[in-house]
Amino acid sequence: MKYKNFLSVLLLFTALSVYSQDYYSSLTINPELMKNANAIIRLGEVNVTLKSSTEMVINKKLIITVLNKQGDKNVDTYLHYDGNLKIKTLEALIFDVFGKQIKKIRKSDFKDVSAVDGGTLYSDSRVKYLEYTPIDYPYTVEFIYETSSDNTAFIPPFYPIDDYYVSVENSSYKLNYPSEVDIRKKEVRIDKLDIENRSKLGELFYESKNIKAIKPEAYSPSFVDIVPKVLFASKQFTYEGVSTEVENWEDFGKWVYQDLIKDAYDLNPNTINKIQDLVKDEESDIGKAKKVYQYVQDKVRYISVQVGIGGWKPFNASEVDRLSYGDCKGLTNYTMSLLKAVNVESNYTLLFAGNSQRNIEREFASMQGNHAILSLPNKGNTIWLECTSQKTPFGFIGDFTDDRDVLVITPDGGEIKHTKKYTTGENTQIINGAYKVMADGSINVQAKVTSKGIQYDDKYLLDTRTERDLGKHYKNRWDYINNISITKMEMVNDKEHIEFKEDIAFNASNYLSVINDRMLLAVNVLNRNDYVPDRYRNRKLPLKIKRGFKDVDEVKISIPKGYVVESLPNNKTIESKFGTYKMSLEHKDETTLVYKREFIINDGEFPKEEYAAFRTFYKNVSKSDNAKLILIKNQ
Repeated sequence: MKYKNFLSVLLLFTALSVYSQDYYSSLTINPELMKNANAIIRLGEVNVTLKSSTEMVINKKLIITVLNKQGDKNVDTYLHYDGNLKIKTLEALIFDVFGKQIKKIRKSDFKDVSAVDGGTLYSDSRVKYLEYTPIDYPYTVEFIYETSSDNTAFIPPFYPIDDYYVSVENSSYKLNYPSEVDIRKKEVRIDKLDIENRSKLGELFYESKNIKAIKPEAYSPSFVDIVPKVLFASKQFTYEGVSTEVENWEDFGKWVYQDLIKDAYDLNPNTINKIQDLVKDEESDIGKAKKVYQYVQDKVRYISVQVGIGGWKPFNASEVDRLSYGDCKGLTNYTMSLLKAVNVESNYTLLFAGNSQRNIEREFASMQGNHAILSLPNKGNTIWLECTSQKTPFGFIGDFTDDRDVLVITPDGGEIKHTKKYTTGENTQIINGAYKVMADGSINVQAKVTSKGIQYDDKYLLDTRTERDLGKHYKNRWDYINNISITKMEMVNDKEHIEFKEDIAFNASNYLSVINDRMLLAVNVLNRNDYVPDRYRNRKLPLKIKRGFKDVDEVKISIPKGYVVESLPNNKTIESKFGTYKMSLEHKDETTLVYKREFIINDGEFPKEEYAAFRTFYKNVSKSDNAKLILIKNQ
């Protein structure tokens, strides 16, 4: 059934009847919930039964109606399991628009594959998932499962809504627990929704209904930082057969160190001797750490296994050393073990990785994070090491792990710290360039580009690409120029100073507009901002600029013989709380101009009411960047 036809049937149906609790028929959906929605969770029920500190059972029922192809990704019909988590029940039912069941998928019909490719260390980490291709929209899926586990360290949180473009008809969460178990909880932003709390002794219960879909907006906070959630943790829990009690991050860190990490420092004597010999001429701890870090990068490969899926305990350093591969936990522990062998202090660190800059919850000690890195105290000037990359310079972390609260694990306990924040002045791109304007309207261009900070992070892997891919990259970078022919592509990844240097040259035919005796030249060839943020007539979310940057350009322009400048664009300065922009164009001599440009964007969070001013700032920058000068033949 086509989507427009479905809307017509829905309106007719609602005119003849009232809404019911029929979660299977798409015709019973409240039209208000369909606004901005690709999918609608008709019923989301999570029931957690903590039978004791050593046994947890989870029952989940999800009924979701998918309105269009974009909503297919919200049908999360998959389930991870391993030796400690058993699947007791698993099934899915598919319904058509009228609520008629058209397919039933039993547990044995789900695909069952390894959750990790290429590593026998993780052979018991598996996933069952439903492979279903819809024949029409809308359709409804009911997904039901029950799991049991003797690991009780991780109690799932309550997220009433978990994605953009998804409405919720009914969402509930129930946690039952015995009297001898102490449950801690943290409610975050639940006042933002109409969430009913019907909790009592031995049972926590939350329910929310009729949540309208959230539409994403450019430059808004991360989704996880705007939606409500309730976090849960048990003071008494068991993990991998070991019971403990945790109330705060200090306790939590002691547990992670004693039960998950300490016994994983088991390098064999040959490896210890090799690594000690490697650093024997280094006098400083940093010098030793750099050599160890390079050794790890040269020796091992990374297998992507998110913390929690492959367990929370890293594999022993001896296994990673023998096999020369590991996940973030294993490689971090391996690097830490090598440093320990040469008496350099380092600490295992848990965090939420990703561009969203998600923080560990400072005030709520619990199983959090999806990634592990290493921190070196370095006399109070902490150095952060990403141990999964074979290319990242020592001491550099990019936008995957920067500027967020993390949990550092020490023998004395856990401590919340903040990773490196790259300031606006550190995220620089410097362009020194020159181009010649030819009488036929073409240009010959040379540019030397130096990038640092997060702008380095954006580019340093370019030197691993093929020549063909690089050509595509540069043509995309200057996509406002047609007919580019690249003649030079050289780059240097200076890992010692953490700078990426590019030396590029290209020609472009018909760049200038030639009209009789005049040529029209768009002056900014190498770093033109054509981007203007989206317009919102009724913005809902605050403005957040996650990372600032600074671009500085100086470009020499040579005009052809027989031409003079008839008119120049005015020099421009634009100042705002969001950043500054400066442009100047000056004669050096009769045939040479010098173009200078500085563009700074400041990071920060601002009220939604200021978004229009931010957009205007970018719009004015784009206008100036597209300014043109006129050349005329000298009569």
